[in-house]
Amino acid sequence: MKTLLVYYSRTGMTEKIVKMIQNKINCDIEEITDNNKYSGKLGFLKGGMNASMRRTSKINPITKNPSDYDLIIIGTPVWASNVATPIYTYLMEYNKEFKKIASFCTCMSSGYEKTLKNISLLTGKEQTSTMFLTAEDMGNPKEKINNFINEIK
Repeated sequence: MKTLLVYYSRTGMTEKIVKMIQNKINCDIEEITDNNKYSGKLGFLKGGMNASMRRTSKINPITKNPSDYDLIIIGTPVWASNVATPIYTYLMEYNKEFKKIASFCTCMSSGYEKTLKNISLLTGKEQTSTMFLTAEDMGNPKEKINNFINEIK
């Protein structure tokens, strides 16, 4: 199954999980970038507000066509109990090209239920697998990652 892992990472936590997943499965990676629009404290506040209001943002052009893949895995941090704005933008622009999806999110402690549910609502697709990792989980995420990958296969 040809797989594309699409992610956005403001602080590096989501990217850490992406690398761990990539080490376990054969997949291509598409990092969604936005020219550091959400960096720093002001970016943190702006990101939470934009996510709450479901605003899109200008993301840099993608390099991989999602319609070329059997499965798209979405990785996002949780922003104000929502999908991060750059991922929201990607989902709004490309969701019609997805065949199957799975997703995961990283968060401090809460908001993951709504975030994962919203990915299904935004794409109109039932997910093959979902995973959330809280700050506490980040110390040892291997078991959750293995369970996530096993559900995908």
